[in-house]
Amino acid sequence: MQETLLEPVAKPLRLSGARRTAILKALADPRRFELLQRIARAGCPLGCAEARAALPISAATLSHHVKELETAGLIQVRREGKFHFLTLRSGVMQGLIAILSALDTDHCPQR
Repeated sequence: MQETLLEPVAKPLRLSGARRTAILKALADPRRFELLQRIARAGCPLGCAEARAALPISAATLSHHVKELETAGLIQVRREGKFHFLTLRSGVMQGLIAILSALDTDHCPQR
C-alpha cells in the first residue's frame, strides 16, 4: 500500500480592501503573473537569476516586478548576500480565492 504525503494547505489570510486591490493590481500585469506562476511551479525558493533566465526581461524590469509582487504581499524575498530567492507567501492566494468565491452567485436561489 502506497502512502500519500499531502502538503499542508495554508490557512487563508484575511485580506483588507487595500491589500486585495494591491494584489489584483499586481496580478493584472502579464509579466508579473508569469513570474508568480514560475515561483509557484518551482516548489522551492526560486533564485532571481533563474527567474530572469526564464523570462525575456532585463534585470531592472525583473527587479521592478519582484518589488511589486513583494509590496502586494504575494511573495517573500530572502536575501543572501548578492543573491535573492523568491517564495510565495503562505495563505495569500487562499485568501484571494475566498474573496473571489464569495462573488459567485451559484448559491443564489432562482427567481
